[in-house]
Amino acid sequence: MSKGMYVPKESQPKQGGTAAKGRDGEKGGKRKIVAQNKKARHDYAIIDTYEAGLVLMGTEVKSLREGRTSLADGFVQIDRGEAWLHNAHIPEYHQGSWTNHSARRKRKLLLHREEIDKLESKAQETGHTIIPLALYFKDGRAKAEIALARGKKEYDKRQTLREQQDRRESDRAIAAAKRKQRDA
Repeated sequence: MSKGMYVPKESQPKQGGTAAKGRDGEKGGKRKIVAQNKKARHDYAIIDTYEAGLVLMGTEVKSLREGRTSLADGFVQIDRGEAWLHNAHIPEYHQGSWTNHSARRKRKLLLHREEIDKLESKAQETGHTIIPLALYFKDGRAKAEIALARGKKEYDKRQTLREQQDRRESDRAIAAAKRKQRDA
């Protein structure tokens, strides 16, 4: 196509469109996971999960991008119609100055009103709590995956471990049988 040549609008390539969308057609791209709370899935039975935005300071974002964070002691609390993430450890940014943040400050979670109301009513039931499962970046924005969960008893934890071990053993047996069949 030469310079100055007229091209009808219909034949011009479109901006954005499906190239900006993810695999399943939704807006959004890949998740770059920064931290996971693996112990949460062991200690709690997950009932429902939610994706929430995080209100962070600049040094917190930089520290998150370095991947040095922990959710082990974290929990979510609903206070006056707002969701807050407590005890998530995001260490101070090592190149930060006097503008650095406190490592364990409470951070506001961004959720829809209906989600907050639903979480608040469910969390007031006996044995239910709201816990963070993961922190990640999605399209350059920090997000938290939180879950409504019920605490497991000790025998539930043992049962889950037993099921995982049985599943692993059966997978190994199937793989060994396939190898034996392939080699024969």
